[in-house]
Amino acid sequence: MIRPFILLVSWSRSLFGLLGCCSLEDGLVYHPVRSEKKPLPAESAFQDIEFRTPDGAMVHARWCERTGSKGALLYCPGNAGNLESRAWPVWELRETLDESILIFDYPGFGRSEGHPSEVGCYAAADAAYDWLVRSQGLAPENLLLYGESLGGGVAVELASRRPHRALILVRTFTSIPDMAQDHLGWLPVRCLIRNRFDNLAKIALCKRPIFIAQADADHLVPFAHGQRLLKASGPNATLFTLPGSGHNDPLSSEFYSALRLFLALPEHRGRG
Repeated sequence: MIRPFILLVSWSRSLFGLLGCCSLEDGLVYHPVRSEKKPLPAESAFQDIEFRTPDGAMVHARWCERTGSKGALLYCPGNAGNLESRAWPVWELRETLDESILIFDYPGFGRSEGHPSEVGCYAAADAAYDWLVRSQGLAPENLLLYGESLGGGVAVELASRRPHRALILVRTFTSIPDMAQDHLGWLPVRCLIRNRFDNLAKIALCKRPIFIAQADADHLVPFAHGQRLLKASGPNATLFTLPGSGHNDPLSSEFYSALRLFLALPEHRGRG
Protein backbone atom coordinates (compact mmCIF):
# COMPACT_ATOMS: atom_id res chain seq x y z
CA MET A 1 0.00 0.00 0.00
CA ILE A 2 1.37 3.45 -0.93
CA ARG A 3 1.59 5.82 1.98
CA PRO A 4 -0.28 9.18 1.77
CA PHE A 5 3.00 11.12 1.97
CA ILE A 6 4.37 9.37 -1.11
CA LEU A 7 1.12 10.11 -2.96
CA LEU A 8 1.39 13.77 -1.96
CA VAL A 9 4.98 14.02 -3.24
CA SER A 10 4.01 12.34 -6.51
CA TRP A 11 1.01 14.67 -6.95
CA SER A 12 3.12 17.75 -6.20
CA ARG A 13 5.72 16.80 -8.79
CA SER A 14 3.02 16.34 -11.42
CA LEU A 15 1.45 19.68 -10.55
CA PHE A 16 4.73 21.59 -10.70
CA GLY A 17 5.48 19.89 -14.00
CA LEU A 18 2.16 21.10 -15.38
CA LEU A 19 2.80 24.63 -14.16
CA GLY A 20 6.10 24.60 -15.98
CA CYS A 21 4.34 23.45 -19.12
CA CYS A 22 2.01 26.46 -18.98
CA SER A 23 4.79 28.53 -20.53
CA LEU A 24 4.63 26.15 -23.50
CA GLU A 25 0.85 26.20 -23.78
CA ASP A 26 0.71 28.70 -26.63
CA GLY A 27 3.21 26.57 -28.52
CA LEU A 28 0.86 23.60 -28.21
CA VAL A 29 -2.31 25.52 -29.13
CA TYR A 30 -0.94 27.62 -32.00
CA HIS A 31 1.27 26.41 -34.85
CA PRO A 32 1.77 29.48 -37.07
CA VAL A 33 3.81 29.47 -40.25
CA ARG A 34 5.15 32.79 -41.44
CA SER A 35 5.14 33.71 -45.14
CA GLU A 36 6.78 36.36 -47.28
CA LYS A 37 4.91 38.79 -49.45
CA LYS A 38 4.65 37.41 -52.97
CA PRO A 39 2.59 38.85 -55.82
CA LEU A 40 -0.39 36.74 -56.82
CA PRO A 41 -0.60 35.58 -60.45
CA ALA A 42 -2.49 37.99 -62.67
CA GLU A 43 -5.16 35.36 -63.36
CA SER A 44 -5.65 34.52 -59.67
CA ALA A 45 -9.17 34.65 -58.26
CA PHE A 46 -7.72 35.90 -54.96
CA GLN A 47 -7.00 39.45 -53.92
CA ASP A 48 -4.54 40.25 -51.10
CA ILE A 49 -5.95 42.78 -48.64
CA GLU A 50 -4.97 44.20 -45.26
CA PHE A 51 -6.91 45.72 -42.36
CA ARG A 52 -6.12 46.52 -38.76
CA THR A 53 -7.38 45.39 -35.37
CA PRO A 54 -8.39 48.04 -32.80
CA ASP A 55 -4.89 47.92 -31.29
CA GLY A 56 -3.36 48.73 -34.68
CA ALA A 57 -1.99 45.30 -35.65
CA MET A 58 -2.10 44.57 -39.38
CA VAL A 59 -4.08 41.50 -40.46
CA HIS A 60 -3.36 39.90 -43.82
CA ALA A 61 -6.35 38.39 -45.62
CA ARG A 62 -7.42 37.18 -49.05
CA TRP A 63 -10.67 38.03 -50.75
CA CYS A 64 -12.07 35.54 -53.26
CA GLU A 65 -15.00 37.33 -54.85
CA ARG A 66 -17.87 35.58 -56.57
CA THR A 67 -19.76 37.57 -59.17
CA GLY A 68 -23.42 37.89 -58.26
CA SER A 69 -22.97 36.95 -54.61
CA LYS A 70 -25.12 39.07 -52.27
CA GLY A 71 -23.12 38.08 -49.21
CA ALA A 72 -19.91 36.34 -48.23
CA LEU A 73 -18.45 33.56 -46.12
CA LEU A 74 -15.95 34.59 -43.44
CA TYR A 75 -13.47 31.71 -43.10
CA CYS A 76 -11.83 31.32 -39.66
CA PRO A 77 -9.01 28.80 -40.18
CA GLY A 78 -7.47 26.23 -37.85
CA ASN A 79 -4.43 26.56 -35.64
CA ALA A 80 -1.66 25.60 -38.08
CA GLY A 81 0.01 26.97 -41.19
CA ASN A 82 -1.44 30.06 -42.83
CA LEU A 83 -4.04 31.04 -45.40
CA GLU A 84 -1.79 30.18 -48.35
CA SER A 85 -2.25 26.47 -47.61
CA ARG A 86 -6.04 26.76 -47.75
CA ALA A 87 -6.56 27.93 -51.32
CA TRP A 88 -8.30 24.69 -52.35
CA PRO A 89 -10.95 24.52 -49.57
CA VAL A 90 -11.64 28.22 -50.10
CA TRP A 91 -12.13 27.57 -53.81
CA GLU A 92 -14.41 24.58 -53.14
CA LEU A 93 -16.59 26.61 -50.79
CA ARG A 94 -16.80 29.46 -53.30
CA GLU A 95 -17.88 27.16 -56.12
CA THR A 96 -20.24 25.00 -54.04
CA LEU A 97 -22.04 27.76 -52.17
CA ASP A 98 -21.78 30.37 -54.93
CA GLU A 99 -20.52 32.86 -52.34
CA SER A 100 -17.57 35.22 -52.07
CA ILE A 101 -15.02 34.12 -49.43
CA LEU A 102 -12.81 36.12 -47.08
CA ILE A 103 -10.06 34.20 -45.27
CA PHE A 104 -7.62 35.85 -42.87
CA ASP A 105 -4.57 34.97 -40.79
CA TYR A 106 -4.51 35.34 -37.02
CA PRO A 107 -1.82 37.50 -35.38
CA GLY A 108 1.56 35.85 -35.82
CA PHE A 109 0.36 33.68 -38.73
CA GLY A 110 1.43 34.23 -42.34
CA ARG A 111 1.99 37.94 -42.85
CA SER A 112 -0.25 39.15 -40.02
CA GLU A 113 1.49 41.16 -37.32
CA GLY A 114 1.63 40.34 -33.62
CA HIS A 115 1.70 37.10 -31.66
CA PRO A 116 -0.93 34.35 -31.41
CA SER A 117 -3.41 34.62 -28.55
CA GLU A 118 -7.08 33.95 -27.92
CA VAL A 119 -7.88 37.67 -27.67
CA GLY A 120 -5.84 38.36 -30.81
CA CYS A 121 -7.76 35.74 -32.80
CA TYR A 122 -11.07 37.32 -31.77
CA ALA A 123 -9.82 40.81 -32.67
CA ALA A 124 -8.68 39.68 -36.12
CA ALA A 125 -12.09 38.10 -36.79
CA ASP A 126 -13.86 41.30 -35.75
CA ALA A 127 -11.65 43.31 -38.10
CA ALA A 128 -12.41 40.90 -40.95
CA TYR A 129 -16.15 41.14 -40.23
CA ASP A 130 -15.95 44.93 -40.22
CA TRP A 131 -14.10 44.92 -43.56
CA LEU A 132 -16.92 42.93 -45.16
CA VAL A 133 -19.63 45.20 -43.77
CA ARG A 134 -17.94 48.58 -44.08
CA SER A 135 -15.60 48.23 -47.07
CA GLN A 136 -17.72 45.85 -49.15
CA GLY A 137 -21.10 47.15 -48.01
CA LEU A 138 -22.47 43.67 -47.25
CA ALA A 139 -25.47 43.22 -45.00
CA PRO A 140 -24.58 41.32 -41.80
CA GLU A 141 -27.64 39.11 -42.38
CA ASN A 142 -25.92 37.79 -45.54
CA LEU A 143 -22.67 36.74 -43.84
CA LEU A 144 -21.83 33.09 -43.21
CA LEU A 145 -19.39 32.50 -40.34
CA TYR A 146 -17.27 29.40 -40.95
CA GLY A 147 -14.80 27.94 -38.46
CA GLU A 148 -12.64 24.85 -38.72
CA SER A 149 -11.08 23.29 -35.61
CA LEU A 150 -9.61 26.18 -33.58
CA GLY A 151 -11.36 28.55 -35.98
CA GLY A 152 -14.65 27.18 -34.70
CA GLY A 153 -13.90 28.88 -31.39
CA VAL A 154 -13.25 32.14 -33.22
CA ALA A 155 -16.45 31.81 -35.28
CA VAL A 156 -18.59 30.93 -32.23
CA GLU A 157 -17.27 33.96 -30.33
CA LEU A 158 -18.07 36.21 -33.29
CA ALA A 159 -21.50 34.65 -33.85
CA SER A 160 -22.41 35.09 -30.16
CA ARG A 161 -22.03 38.87 -30.50
CA ARG A 162 -22.67 39.95 -34.06
CA PRO A 163 -25.51 39.42 -36.58
CA HIS A 164 -24.99 36.86 -39.33
CA ARG A 165 -26.85 34.47 -41.61
CA ALA A 166 -25.61 31.11 -40.29
CA LEU A 167 -22.75 29.54 -38.35
CA ILE A 168 -20.79 26.61 -39.81
CA LEU A 169 -18.50 24.56 -37.54
CA VAL A 170 -16.18 21.88 -38.91
CA ARG A 171 -14.42 19.44 -36.54
CA THR A 172 -14.68 21.89 -33.66
CA PHE A 173 -14.26 21.18 -29.94
CA THR A 174 -16.33 22.18 -26.91
CA SER A 175 -13.37 24.01 -25.30
CA ILE A 176 -9.58 23.86 -25.03
CA PRO A 177 -9.75 22.71 -21.36
CA ASP A 178 -12.09 19.88 -22.42
CA MET A 179 -9.61 18.88 -25.11
CA ALA A 180 -6.74 18.91 -22.63
CA GLN A 181 -8.73 16.79 -20.18
CA ASP A 182 -9.59 14.28 -22.91
CA HIS A 183 -5.93 13.77 -23.76
CA LEU A 184 -4.32 14.08 -20.32
CA GLY A 185 -6.86 12.05 -18.36
CA TRP A 186 -6.57 12.28 -14.59
CA LEU A 187 -4.21 15.28 -14.49
CA PRO A 188 -5.85 18.51 -13.18
CA VAL A 189 -5.36 20.51 -16.35
CA ARG A 190 -8.63 22.46 -16.56
CA CYS A 191 -7.65 25.11 -14.04
CA LEU A 192 -4.20 25.57 -15.60
CA ILE A 193 -5.25 26.26 -19.20
CA ARG A 194 -5.24 29.95 -20.15
CA ASN A 195 -6.59 29.57 -23.69
CA ARG A 196 -10.26 28.73 -23.29
CA PHE A 197 -12.20 29.05 -26.58
CA ASP A 198 -15.25 27.95 -24.58
CA ASN A 199 -17.65 27.08 -27.39
CA LEU A 200 -19.94 25.04 -25.16
CA ALA A 201 -20.67 28.05 -22.96
CA LYS A 202 -21.17 30.45 -25.87
CA ILE A 203 -23.03 28.47 -28.52
CA ALA A 204 -26.44 29.00 -26.88
CA LEU A 205 -25.90 32.73 -27.55
CA CYS A 206 -25.70 32.03 -31.30
CA LYS A 207 -29.31 32.50 -32.39
CA ARG A 208 -29.00 31.87 -36.12
CA PRO A 209 -28.92 28.43 -37.84
CA ILE A 210 -25.91 26.26 -36.95
CA PHE A 211 -24.40 23.51 -39.11
CA ILE A 212 -22.01 21.27 -37.16
CA ALA A 213 -19.86 18.81 -39.12
CA GLN A 214 -18.00 16.31 -36.94
CA ALA A 215 -15.70 13.46 -37.95
CA ASP A 216 -16.39 10.09 -36.34
CA ALA A 217 -12.78 8.88 -36.72
CA ASP A 218 -11.17 12.05 -35.35
CA HIS A 219 -8.51 11.16 -32.76
CA LEU A 220 -7.83 14.82 -31.93
CA VAL A 221 -11.36 16.15 -31.44
CA PRO A 222 -13.66 13.30 -30.32
CA PHE A 223 -17.03 13.01 -32.04
CA ALA A 224 -18.72 13.58 -28.68
CA HIS A 225 -17.65 17.23 -28.80
CA GLY A 226 -19.94 17.78 -31.80
CA GLN A 227 -22.79 15.99 -30.04
CA ARG A 228 -22.38 18.17 -26.96
CA LEU A 229 -22.31 21.33 -29.08
CA LEU A 230 -25.52 20.26 -30.81
CA LYS A 231 -27.22 19.61 -27.47
CA ALA A 232 -26.20 23.06 -26.20
CA SER A 233 -27.41 24.79 -29.39
CA GLY A 234 -30.87 26.11 -30.13
CA PRO A 235 -33.50 24.21 -32.12
CA ASN A 236 -32.23 25.49 -35.48
CA ALA A 237 -29.02 23.42 -35.43
CA THR A 238 -27.99 20.18 -37.13
CA LEU A 239 -25.13 17.70 -36.81
CA PHE A 240 -23.63 16.20 -39.96
CA THR A 241 -21.35 13.18 -39.52
CA LEU A 242 -18.18 12.92 -41.58
CA PRO A 243 -18.01 9.09 -41.71
CA GLY A 244 -14.58 7.49 -41.45
CA SER A 245 -12.92 10.89 -41.50
CA GLY A 246 -10.02 12.07 -39.35
CA HIS A 247 -9.21 15.57 -38.20
CA ASN A 248 -7.19 16.65 -41.25
CA ASP A 249 -8.82 14.59 -43.99
CA PRO A 250 -10.29 16.44 -47.00
CA LEU A 251 -13.98 17.26 -46.78
CA SER A 252 -16.19 15.00 -48.84
CA SER A 253 -18.59 15.92 -51.64
CA GLU A 254 -21.38 14.76 -49.31
CA PHE A 255 -20.37 17.47 -46.82
CA TYR A 256 -20.63 20.20 -49.44
CA SER A 257 -23.97 18.86 -50.70
CA ALA A 258 -25.40 18.71 -47.16
CA LEU A 259 -24.19 22.22 -46.37
CA ARG A 260 -25.67 23.60 -49.58
CA LEU A 261 -29.05 21.98 -48.81
CA PHE A 262 -28.97 23.27 -45.24
CA LEU A 263 -28.37 26.85 -46.38
CA ALA A 264 -31.04 26.57 -49.09
CA LEU A 265 -33.83 26.05 -46.55
CA PRO A 266 -36.16 29.09 -46.57
CA GLU A 267 -35.46 29.93 -42.92
CA HIS A 268 -31.68 29.75 -43.53
CA ARG A 269 -31.49 32.06 -46.52
CA GLY A 270 -29.97 35.51 -46.37
CA ARG A 271 -31.60 38.80 -47.11
CA GLY A 272 -32.42 39.31 -50.76
